[in-house]
Amino acid sequence: MDSFLMLFDNGYQKVDYESLSSELWSNDDESKLPPEPSLGNVEYKLKLINPTDVRFERLVSQMKWRLREGRGEAIYEIGVKDNGVLAGLSDSEISSSLQTLEQMSLQLDASMTILRKREIENDKKVIEVLIRKIPDDQQSIEVRIAVLGGADAGKSTLLGVITQGELDNGKGTARLNMFRHLHEVLSGRTSSISHEILGFGSEGEIINYKEAVSAVEICANSSKLVTFMDLAGHRKYLRTTVAGLSGYSPHHAMLVISSVLGIVGMTREHLALTIALEVPFFVVITKIDVSPPDSILKELQTTIQSVDCLKLTLVVRNRDDLMIACSNQPSEQLVPIFCVSNVTGEGLELLTQFLYLVSPRVSIKERELLEQDLCEFQIDETFRIPELGTVVGGLLLKGVIREGIELMMGPLDDGRYQSVKISSMHRNKVPCKSVKASQSASLQLNDSVQYVRKGMVLLGLGKNMIATWFFQATVNVLYHASIIYSGFQTTVHIGNIRQTAIMIGIMSTDGIHTNDKASVLFRFVRRPEYVTVGMRLLFREGQAKGIGKITQIFPLEM
Repeated sequence: MDSFLMLFDNGYQKVDYESLSSELWSNDDESKLPPEPSLGNVEYKLKLINPTDVRFERLVSQMKWRLREGRGEAIYEIGVKDNGVLAGLSDSEISSSLQTLEQMSLQLDASMTILRKREIENDKKVIEVLIRKIPDDQQSIEVRIAVLGGADAGKSTLLGVITQGELDNGKGTARLNMFRHLHEVLSGRTSSISHEILGFGSEGEIINYKEAVSAVEICANSSKLVTFMDLAGHRKYLRTTVAGLSGYSPHHAMLVISSVLGIVGMTREHLALTIALEVPFFVVITKIDVSPPDSILKELQTTIQSVDCLKLTLVVRNRDDLMIACSNQPSEQLVPIFCVSNVTGEGLELLTQFLYLVSPRVSIKERELLEQDLCEFQIDETFRIPELGTVVGGLLLKGVIREGIELMMGPLDDGRYQSVKISSMHRNKVPCKSVKASQSASLQLNDSVQYVRKGMVLLGLGKNMIATWFFQATVNVLYHASIIYSGFQTTVHIGNIRQTAIMIGIMSTDGIHTNDKASVLFRFVRRPEYVTVGMRLLFREGQAKGIGKITQIFPLEM
């Protein structure tokens, strides 16, 4: 297949697949890495020995830029030329280079961890170093990962093994800690969204429930936190899965496939959703102790390309593959594949090392800009807790929330907003005094709250309190059996909103077919919602599905 057509906002662009492949894989020589990427958080340095003051300042500025690219993390390959050739250094040169690198890190108040040393010919070595700078206002760097895959793929079992630190017995004991409801335990299938955390120390050591007795300890002792969102795999709970994927804004998605069952229908559904929502993903093939994954690997590249996704796949078998996968994160052109067994533990070490190195998608600079905006918190979950009252959980998209702050919550069914006060806050089950943009949290509201539901937002005072029945969006129909006409009713997912809407007008055409693109006017059926221009939309009804972006809203006049 010589080329593919990729759909961009400005239309179709032809991309040469062969050129892309040769660019990523220049050769199979183990003495070379891919050429140094101009973007991203990976930096090649041949040597760092006794730099002049001017040179040192330039190196520090370069490290600062790489840290920004990696959202607080950068990987340095010492003894490697810019073209990827492993030249290697002597022991004394390695020692001097590490000393310079440590001085650069101290200048930026960053930590330095040696990931590995690799010996090459003539007793020379190449060394790999992780530089990490935790933002001043955070205790740890955080990454959110959505866990997808068909029923019985082993998602909950995999999370149980990773977060609990105990291998499975082959009968599913590792997954029991992931379930929230009795019917999940009885059926063995996830029906709700559960959250689990995995921590890493400053030296890369795993901090899970085997090493710590509580989430409080994991958070307190970790310099990096990975939050997993375990989503349902059964078709019956597909709407819950879509809501989690679109509402929680994960940084990455982990697509889990069973080597026994193979790539089933729901695997393709979840893959299509991930690509439609533009979430970068990686693949984990489980149960390799029962069935070899060879046939699945051959089918996987074909499946990925069948959903109009121009990506290459890389089976991660060793540390070199792992570093190639990490260095290609910014371009998102490479899909890493891990083959693991939850019973024997095979492949789990490479997977956890990848989780240690994977970066969030929001850069420090972007996050700082979001924090300066007025507060916008989307409500994804609601609880009524005895002696505490109303508690809401969700994601803070913009601004900063502090304990005791007054916010406006809505829209109500009539489009109005009500004033609420934040009594207390928790993040990762730990009390906190403030929540900042791109962080998820649980907020306790004051006793005066009468009505709250999923899909509402909390807005800072002074924010435009929009409520709308009507909105217009440019949509692309991914699949429909016939033609979509005006009057078509469908379930729309917009961030944390899930509601039935009617297509009351299709501009410039009598109807839209599969792969057609058109501007459509929607009307919510049950209540007005808070939506803004630029928000991504996903709709589905039966087998029909499509994606789009909101281009215009028609706010209620209050």
